[in-house]
Amino acid sequence: MTATDTERIPAARRHAATVRALGPAFVAAVAYVDPGNFATNIESGSRYGYTLLWVVIAAGLAAMPVQYLSAKLGIVTGRSLPGACRERFGPTTNRLLWVQAEVMAMATDLAEFMGAAIALDLLFGMPPTAAVCVTAVISFGMLGVQRRRRRRFELTIVLMLLLLLAGFGYLILRSGLDIAGAASGLAPSSPDNRATLLALGIVGATVMPHAIYLHSALVRHRAPRTAYGSPKRALREERNDVLVALSLAGMINASMLLVAAGAFHNSGLGDVSALSQAHASLLESIGTMAATVFALALLVAGLSSSGIGTLAGQIVMEGFVGARIPLLVRRTLTMLPAIGIAVAGWDPTEALILSQVLLSFGVAPALIPLVMITSDRRVMGGYVNRPRATAGYALLAGGIILLNCYLLWQQV
Repeated sequence: MTATDTERIPAARRHAATVRALGPAFVAAVAYVDPGNFATNIESGSRYGYTLLWVVIAAGLAAMPVQYLSAKLGIVTGRSLPGACRERFGPTTNRLLWVQAEVMAMATDLAEFMGAAIALDLLFGMPPTAAVCVTAVISFGMLGVQRRRRRRFELTIVLMLLLLLAGFGYLILRSGLDIAGAASGLAPSSPDNRATLLALGIVGATVMPHAIYLHSALVRHRAPRTAYGSPKRALREERNDVLVALSLAGMINASMLLVAAGAFHNSGLGDVSALSQAHASLLESIGTMAATVFALALLVAGLSSSGIGTLAGQIVMEGFVGARIPLLVRRTLTMLPAIGIAVAGWDPTEALILSQVLLSFGVAPALIPLVMITSDRRVMGGYVNRPRATAGYALLAGGIILLNCYLLWQQV
């Protein structure tokens, strides 16, 4: 063995360890490409072309430090964000945080179940109510796999994300991409009230509250086992995990808008908003293969995110309340809004968009406690947030709150 070979082995081992560490951020990243993202991005691209591309990219970039901060809490303390909140705040504050988190869980489930139901209808003609129930059964199965085979579950999620990226890459090639138009969409603008509503929906569909709660719990097994253990290596690996996973999710989100802008807006189909309408338009303008790829991508997004939503709901309940309820009972309660919409025959795509706008109002109540706890040296020790980082997170939370208030002002 040559000296060069000897030098290469440690580097190869480091790279292998980094690859093995990938996973938790990919699980959280599924929340960033759920059916709610389909609804907001497809209508944004169809109605406004590339105009709101800057929102998609900005939301994806903002999500990276937020998810890393959540993971940092879990790695350093071995506690989930809801559990840390229960230890830090009083009973009244915790009850308020828990109630709003449960409302956000219902909004999340609405998007996931309605998206999967739409996909099953497009692919197999399955009635909406039956499709919602099928999605619930699959989400239970995914949660069982996660509990018994965590690494296998993480690799399955990685595969699903890669399939989504490949599917939208194919759709971009078939629908066409105006590079100059896409570049112009990087300049911030909001043409009208509907664009503002969609922008808030994009934020809610990207920086999702349940993903913030979830990530801290996914990495608890990486916490130091002894007082002499150091989380420094785990934090470095998780930083890479977040960067890779959320970059992948960001590319998928941007691809959704690019496909809608190229296939619909640039072809004079600016009124394509419903996901079923997008499927029909792809079928007519590009062909059966493109329409099928779109429906399959929607199905993959709905099924994978429904399992993640179930897991996040359990973490929220256990952390804030310190109690568990039977999974079947919890899942039935949180999926009731989706069943109600399916039975009532309401517009599922509009319900998806409004659920994502509601989720944008839940980002600050999740982010502010996270920043407060990770800025406390008594909790984080030497890994406490630096003042500059705390200020940055405070500005991000404040910006989201201002956008929420601006939307309410516009609507009133």
